[in-house]
Amino acid sequence: QVQLVESGGGLVQAGGSLRLSCTPSGGTLRNFGAGWFRQAPGKEREFVAAVTWRSTNTYYADSVKGRFSISRDYAKNTVYLQMNSLKPEDTAVYFCAAGLNFRIPRSIGEVDLWGQGTQVTVSS
Repeated sequence: QVQLVESGGGLVQAGGSLRLSCTPSGGTLRNFGAGWFRQAPGKEREFVAAVTWRSTNTYYADSVKGRFSISRDYAKNTVYLQMNSLKPEDTAVYFCAAGLNFRIPRSIGEVDLWGQGTQVTVSS
């Protein structure tokens, strides 16, 4: 069964950068929209960014526009989330998400596969 595997989380100071990676493991995954969600302690999981299968369109939450960038590397079959100008309020567990059959995962109900999550902590 295909699983999504994230990496790249960690501890960073405010104003710093991190890049998260997400790669399908255990099988082939094609024709999927990809996205990132995050969940802070005591809060609901929220949408962060998404990209279509062919990277023709990207979508961002207002809170990360201009600071985060989602992209895909087809040769490596990897989805990235480049996070710049990080703020303490970006601290959360970040989850990779996939929407099958070209679905774009911009809400929890549009996600068919989840990664296990990776912790991002931004210190002030």
